[in-house]
Amino acid sequence: MGQVISNMSMSLDGFIEDAEGRIDELFEWYTAGPVTTDSANEDIAYRQSAEDADFLQDSINRHGALVAGRRLFDKARGWNGSHPTGLPVFVVTHQAPSPQEWPHQDAPITFVTNGVASAIAQAKAVAGDKDVVIASPNIAQQALDAGLLDVITVDLVPYLLGSGTPYFANLAQKPVRLDNPTIRHGNRVTHLTYRVLR
Repeated sequence: MGQVISNMSMSLDGFIEDAEGRIDELFEWYTAGPVTTDSANEDIAYRQSAEDADFLQDSINRHGALVAGRRLFDKARGWNGSHPTGLPVFVVTHQAPSPQEWPHQDAPITFVTNGVASAIAQAKAVAGDKDVVIASPNIAQQALDAGLLDVITVDLVPYLLGSGTPYFANLAQKPVRLDNPTIRHGNRVTHLTYRVLR
């Protein structure tokens, strides 16, 4: 059985987007190198260092499904029906969009209206032995509070944003103890992986 992992690019001062909701600096490492890699979305390509390209592909290969929040889904405009990873996506939302609001009805995107635990359970069923990755800070926080998160990964970028949305805030139970990190260096990024200790 795979693990449940949260993953976000984060500034050195702990933010996953700036105060205006922009992520440009945080995603610089996706375009900071000579190696061009296509994604599952024809509108998105990566240009990374060889190390980061290998790291990203290794990560995607280990993942079997993705859980996201409705805010991310809306902000990304539903990735036009094709998430860059090519993974099936489970979107936690209070209300699924209508067919008029969401024209990509055949896309591998499922809207889950009965909470984070249900979205993770559905994603696990699809992922099989692979990992489920959470790509939204609020969903990751809810999963951590519910004891459903196994691993926290941080793509730490060398920027100080000063303000914005924190990766984790207002945790129900704190402090949360994590294991020592595994560290992988990249270009304009350091990849950190922490196992959640229960």
